[in-house]
Amino acid sequence: MSYPENFRYTKEHEWILVEGDTGTVGITDHAQKELGDIVYVDLPKPGAAVEAGKTLGSVESVKAVSDIYSPVSGEVVAVNDLLATSPEKLNEDPHGAAWLVKIRLSHPAELDSLLSAADYQAYLGE
Repeated sequence: MSYPENFRYTKEHEWILVEGDTGTVGITDHAQKELGDIVYVDLPKPGAAVEAGKTLGSVESVKAVSDIYSPVSGEVVAVNDLLATSPEKLNEDPHGAAWLVKIRLSHPAELDSLLSAADYQAYLGE
């Protein structure tokens, strides 16, 4: 799997794509493979405040429930409603249609502490 160069990554296997002052957040292909078949996604409501490194929701698979951590601090401005009825999309297209939330960044400098695609792939190889 190649990881998109324009995304930033966390060591907890989330990604963020920033456009302007908003970041689209999802889980990585590595994360969905580790989880197995995803059956439920629990996400915050628009308007919710999230903090970098803190839980913003969870993903439930046939194996386990895993927390999703916010890569940045800010306000949730959109939630991917597709996942409420089709959580399996996370297994099919984790870097595309199966994004989780969009966050208006309150501290854009937090992005500097996230991994580049090359750094993330090196981290996975450890």
